[in-house]
Amino acid sequence: MRADDKAWQLLSDCEPGDVCRRAVARYSEESGSYALPVLGDTITVTPSDRTLAGSSPESELVLTKAAYFSRLSILHYLVGAQEIEPSGRLVKPADLASGHIYLQGSHVLPLEPIAARFSTDTEGFVGQGARFGGERRAYGDAGVELRPFPRMPITMVLWQEDDEFPARSDLLFDSTCERHVPEDILWSVAMLCAIVMLQR
Repeated sequence: MRADDKAWQLLSDCEPGDVCRRAVARYSEESGSYALPVLGDTITVTPSDRTLAGSSPESELVLTKAAYFSRLSILHYLVGAQEIEPSGRLVKPADLASGHIYLQGSHVLPLEPIAARFSTDTEGFVGQGARFGGERRAYGDAGVELRPFPRMPITMVLWQEDDEFPARSDLLFDSTCERHVPEDILWSVAMLCAIVMLQR
């Protein structure tokens, strides 16, 4: 069974009220669909025909250009989200129990291209985050808190280049992040956030 087939089946087996309470989603009895906030816009998830639909150009971008990272992440979040609030304590990917996967090979997050794009443009960095529902935060030279999913904030931080150091970008999870999705899906959620920060 393909990974997405299994995820769809797991979601179909869930009780909608339970899903909505855990994931902070809405459910329509009429359409049999969930409405889930994803990066500032609503994505409609319909288990009966296994479709995901966006409500804006940005959400369509999430489902197309970032499909490899977004689609399974959305399903796994709906299936596995826990009814707990974010702690507000930020952690680096390398400090997670699954942190080793972020340090090597194809799992290294594309943070250098983000730093290069916004190396001297803090307002552009914040504006790009706002395009996807992000809110300014007081970290680094510019910080943005994205909400890929309601209970999973991810903070992007930019340090501008100066005479001594090149620009740097960081991605920070809330300490509760591993409670909601498996470690490989958490990496996909991080990749999704990095990708939208790079979209033109």
